[in-house]
Order: sequence, then C-alpha cells, then structure tokens
Amino acid sequence: MTDALMVDHPAPTGRHVPERPPLLAVGVMIWLGSELMFFSSLFAAFFTIRAHVGPSWPPLLGAHLDYVQGGIFSVVLIASSPTFQLGVWAMERGDRQRAKAWIWISWVMGLAFIGNTIYEWHDYLSKGFAPHSSSYWSLFFVMTGIHGLHVILGLIAMLFLLGRMKGRAGDPGELNVYQAVGYYWHFVDFMWIGIFSCLFLLKGG
Repeated sequence: MTDALMVDHPAPTGRHVPERPPLLAVGVMIWLGSELMFFSSLFAAFFTIRAHVGPSWPPLLGAHLDYVQGGIFSVVLIASSPTFQLGVWAMERGDRQRAKAWIWISWVMGLAFIGNTIYEWHDYLSKGFAPHSSSYWSLFFVMTGIHGLHVILGLIAMLFLLGRMKGRAGDPGELNVYQAVGYYWHFVDFMWIGIFSCLFLLKGG
C-alpha cells in the first residue's frame, strides 16, 4: 500500500506529474540559491562602486555602448527561457522529439547571445575600452564575463541532455534532468535582466 502511494501518476492532461520533487531538482535549487548569493554580491559591488563614482553614470567612457544591439540579443536570450520551458512541457507529455527540438532552438539562441558578447568584448577592446579604463568598464567586463561563463555552462548542459536523449527509447530520469537544466537556464536568463538593467539602463546625472 505504501509503495503504491509513492508511484507517480499521470495527470488528466497526459503530463507526467510527480507527487514529490525529485532529489536532483532539490539539489539544483539549493545550488542555485548559492549562485543567487554570488550574483547578489556582484550587484552589491556594482551599486557600491556607482555610489562613489559621482552623479554622472555611466561616465564618458561608457557612452559608446550599443544599446540597440545589446537590447536585441538580450531579448534573444530571455526568449530562450520560454522556448526551453515548452520543451519541458513536451517532455512531460512524452513527446521526446519535440522536446529535443526545443532544446536545439534554445541552444542556438543562447549561442547567438554568447557570440554577441564576444563581439562586444572585441569591439570595445579594439576601441581602447578595457577593464582598467574606468570603474564602469571594470564592472562591465566582470559582470558580463561571469554571466557569459554561466551561459556557456548552460549550453554544455543542453548538449549533455541531448546526448542522454539520443535514440528513440527514453528512461524515467530524463524528465528530471530536463527540468533541472530548465531551472538553471531560467536562472541564468533572469540574472541577465538584472545585469543588463544595471549596465545599460540605469543612468544618473
């Protein structure tokens, strides 16, 4: 009787809905909690440095940012979050082919964002804007660099997930892994909203 109560039951809509969160998801959420504290320290450093720079923000060396290009690729990255969630829902319905297609779509969008970050770094460095140029550029390269590494880790995780889903037959653990990668990817996208707002949108003076 006890074992029967612990068995997952399909929802009326056909989705696989576990009665309790898997240990993998709990572990990922705890890890993301530590990552949240790490990014919070970055934001704290940003506002502390900004408060001591002066009323004008960003300084003159920050006036050459391409807001349009940065905004476009920010939308691309943020849009990859709902596309990945569509894959999670497809996986819950048992539609593995569509779930894999949504991973690839999200992966390409994330790769495009990384490509733009690399281009921006090369463009700014070639124009003489380096981490030592000003406090603003130090924050810019540190915050975008750390976030970019997290995006790359997410892209690698997607490739491993696709490798696990290779073939027609699946295993019960695929959904848990898919959801865990989704939690991480949503977190990375959410953090970029804060970073983009700090570096591109918050102005003073």
